[in-house]
Amino acid sequence: MSSTGHSAALAHQFDDLKQQHDSYYLGMWTFLVTEVMFFGGLFGAYTIYRLRFPEAFSEGSSHLNLMLSATNTAVLLCSSLAIALAVRAAQLGRRKTLVGFLVLTIILGSVFLGLKGVEYYQGFGEQLIPGLNFSVASPHAAQVELFFVLYFSMTGLHAIHMILGIAALIIFVILSWRNRFSLENYAPIEMMGLYWHFVDVVWVFLFPLLYLIGRATGGN
Repeated sequence: MSSTGHSAALAHQFDDLKQQHDSYYLGMWTFLVTEVMFFGGLFGAYTIYRLRFPEAFSEGSSHLNLMLSATNTAVLLCSSLAIALAVRAAQLGRRKTLVGFLVLTIILGSVFLGLKGVEYYQGFGEQLIPGLNFSVASPHAAQVELFFVLYFSMTGLHAIHMILGIAALIIFVILSWRNRFSLENYAPIEMMGLYWHFVDVVWVFLFPLLYLIGRATGGN
């Protein structure tokens, strides 16, 4: 508590810590709703074109590396557990544990991006890059290329969100190490956790749509 009787964690524009905490949540959920709308447009476009060109999209899906993407899914789910444990550590005031789980989340997120980079590199080698390096011997080549336009758009935007999340996590690690969070002021860690969980949920939808449904309906 400060000399004025107010908590040092309380920003001047708020009446109390509860109002500050509720404002954090309102701001983050508002942001996430806009993100849902943003990704929702891409999911909607993918669904429409998949219904229109089912054979071509199944063929496109068969070119993707299922084992690599399944491994990446497991890595990302583990990162979601790590950030949840980081939030719990923040709530309990365990600084070193908080830093450790934040670093683990960064490592797992970086592994995800590394594996995704390997997958993109394989796509380039197989000439699957629309508009730049695309060549598929198929009667549905144009529609298969459309599949990869959506694939790289959706996974690329997801990767950008991952990169931004990792950058933010690095900042949170530094702040946590400097003991900038406390039992009264752990809400920013919770907000970071919500963002990371959102990114993970997006991938949970991307994985079956891009990698599994095509194989189940006529792919490899």
